[in-house]
This record gives sequence, C-alpha cells and structure tokens, in this order.
Amino acid sequence: MQMKQIEIDPRVCGGKPVIRGTRIPVAVLVTQLAEGQSWKDIMRGYPELSEEAIRAALQYASASIEHTEFAEAVAG
Repeated sequence: MQMKQIEIDPRVCGGKPVIRGTRIPVAVLVTQLAEGQSWKDIMRGYPELSEEAIRAALQYASASIEHTEFAEAVAG
C-alpha cells in the first residue's frame, strides 16, 4: 500500500483525501479514470502527479470500498 501518497487534512479540500502535497482529490482522479482518460492524459493535466500517486489513489479508493482500516491509517 502506498499510504504515504494520500493525505487527509481538514485544512485541505475540506478534509477530503488528496494526493499528498497537492489539492488533487482522489475522487477526481478516480472519476477521470472511470470516464476513460488514460494515466498519461491525467498526468499531462496534473504534471505534479506520478504513476505512483495514481496507483495510490486507486488503492485508497479500493480500500475505502472494502471498509478497511486504510483510511484511518492515512488520517492518523
């Protein structure tokens, strides 16, 4: 798991999970991927992103769906 890539901070985007050090919400990345955008296209739109960050966003989303302790570990 790449928990280091995800940040939850009430002062950043209202506490929504974002890619650490950015204001890019995990939900935005997941939505763009679901709409068919490629990783390359997303990274072109957000040059500060890496493949590792996109992977982390997907892992976070998956773990959140599965109700694991992943979200709590990121927040803590």
